[in-house]
Amino acid sequence: MKEVTQADVVAFKSPELSGEDSRAFDYQDFFENGAVALHLVSADGVILHANQAELDLLGFSAEKYVGRHIAEFYPDRDVIDDILARLTRGEKITRYPARLRACNGSIKHVEITSSGHFRDGKLINTRCFTVDVTALERTRTELRQQGSTYHQILDALPVAIYTTDQHGTITYYNRAAADLAGTEPKVGKDKWCVTFKLFTPDGKELPHDECPMAIALKENRPVRNQEAIARRPDGSFFPFLPYPTPLRDEHGNLIGAVNMLLDLTDRQRAEEVRQHLSEIVESSFDAIVSKDLNAIIKSWNRGAERLFGYTADEAIGRPVTMLIPDNLQDEEPRILGRIRRGERVETYETIRQRKDGSLVPVSLTVSPMRNATGRIIGASKIARDITSARENEHRIRMLMREVNHRVKNQYSVILSMIRETNKRSETPSQFESQVRERIMALSRSHDLLVSADWKGATINELLAAQARPFPRGDVIDMSGPSLVLSPNAVQYLGIAFHELATNSAKYGVLSGDKGQIAVTWSVSGSRASRTFHLTWAETDGPMVQTIGHGGFGTVVLKRVAPAAVSGQGNLECGPHGITWSLEAPLAAVEASVANGA
Repeated sequence: MKEVTQADVVAFKSPELSGEDSRAFDYQDFFENGAVALHLVSADGVILHANQAELDLLGFSAEKYVGRHIAEFYPDRDVIDDILARLTRGEKITRYPARLRACNGSIKHVEITSSGHFRDGKLINTRCFTVDVTALERTRTELRQQGSTYHQILDALPVAIYTTDQHGTITYYNRAAADLAGTEPKVGKDKWCVTFKLFTPDGKELPHDECPMAIALKENRPVRNQEAIARRPDGSFFPFLPYPTPLRDEHGNLIGAVNMLLDLTDRQRAEEVRQHLSEIVESSFDAIVSKDLNAIIKSWNRGAERLFGYTADEAIGRPVTMLIPDNLQDEEPRILGRIRRGERVETYETIRQRKDGSLVPVSLTVSPMRNATGRIIGASKIARDITSARENEHRIRMLMREVNHRVKNQYSVILSMIRETNKRSETPSQFESQVRERIMALSRSHDLLVSADWKGATINELLAAQARPFPRGDVIDMSGPSLVLSPNAVQYLGIAFHELATNSAKYGVLSGDKGQIAVTWSVSGSRASRTFHLTWAETDGPMVQTIGHGGFGTVVLKRVAPAAVSGQGNLECGPHGITWSLEAPLAAVEASVANGA
């Protein structure tokens, strides 16, 4: 350790000053008793002297501090090397940040101000002023830590947040803001907003300097409840609600603003779904009603108004038991019990009571309703009026009985057809051919009835259908009043027309290229007792002796068809064709009369 000489101290205490400077203050007194820590360091870094403030700062006695190399007290060797090098070059050091190690091992943060004393161009010593900034540095560190924590918190938040200075220039944004905007804002450059493009809710473009954040800064006030729509660089849009709020210092001066952007996409989508479901419920033809666990009606759609006769104002708030007849009141407790257990009441049929007191059969489905936490808070009911369904079911049962009756009649006709054909067939092939043709004729009549819902068919339709398989069927001339035959008349007259056309195709007008067939019908008699007349007349055809010589066709025309309509039939053979006539009560022939229409 270098010994400090008196000359060194005197040189430090009595620097070369002009007479005026030396009179300005007592330098020695300032050095020894001043509040600022001062020390003298030789050119090679040895501490030559230190005042009491310096010793108090580091906790050393003069004996343990003076005479030691200054580097021993600097934990950062590169710092002291840099300071000494600068002073050696003649530079002045002003508020140079450094760290000093105190006697107890603690670290002091200081700022060094120093200049060198030169003689003949050579550095003799340096005077160093040391200011303790440990408390200040601690505060700065705490602020940096607070700032870091603050940013970590903001970065971790799922909501978009960014800040600006008082001029609107972006100073910070979190990850959620960049993700929402679909772009990385430029800190220190971009202004007002982190979004790419802005629009008002009605689609009008909104300049960034007119956005809510800009208004908050320009008018120095928070801006609320101003929704906007932003467009990302990729072209997608999202609605959001901003919350720009000015930031002020301790004196109330505007220093910037913070903005939080609440993405409304999910809320808007949920609102659209809710509105869509609401419209579905409201437009449903079924009655849709909700109730709480006390059986009090909470909602009531138009279908419920139509079905039960109560308006929504009349129904909401009243017990749902007002819709249940007295003899079925025990249904509701059982239903509520199942709903409380979370069970769905599958569709069942029951009776409900309208506002006017009338009863209506309904198909009822009941399901539990839960809140956002999953707790059961009530039930929804869907009631469907099944009056028409029950009537249709009744009509279907009646129709099935009628079909069964008619099918049995068909079987009887077919069996009779087979029996009579068999009697008059000479060979199996002839039998098979004739039976097939007659069943096909019966099928054509049946097709007409099916297409008309078994209500009947006109004479024109029946004749056209039975003549279609034969050549020259278009020579049949038809005339008579509009008349719809009953299903029974259609079947039997259809067989008769088939036999007449078959005979004509073999022996009569339809077998050649001459002659004419005229089918005429009329109605006579009083309203209470009216008679139906029909005639099939062939003229100018080949000479015919008889129709099938007493075969199946003759039986059908003379006995079977007339008897089926409670009438009489007559068959005559002329020199150039045959004539068949039928006379029967209109009530047994016409569909409207026969069905009571």
